[in-house]
Amino acid sequence: MAVEPLSQKEIEDRLAELPGWTVEGGRLTRAFRLGSHVAAAALVMHIAAVQDELDHHSDLTLGYNTVSLSVHTHSAGGALTVKDFALARRVEDVAPGHGAH
Repeated sequence: MAVEPLSQKEIEDRLAELPGWTVEGGRLTRAFRLGSHVAAAALVMHIAAVQDELDHHSDLTLGYNTVSLSVHTHSAGGALTVKDFALARRVEDVAPGHGAH
């Protein structure tokens, strides 16, 4: 199902509801710092499961104790859509402490 790109105002409104998330290079991005590498790896697995459930996948990077992700909607020409923000909301739900910086 095709989804429409969000307007700049819609993007700004949704960002206001997701502290820590930003738009960089046209992609919705977030980085999480966790207490250990194992905790970061566990978060990656949780995010991967959410992405499969939503059938919407981000670029996901695991560092020593960090997890970074960035996403946009390929089927909307690389624009930001409601799918990107739905994924971000779900990631916040599984992140320890809702994404400590």
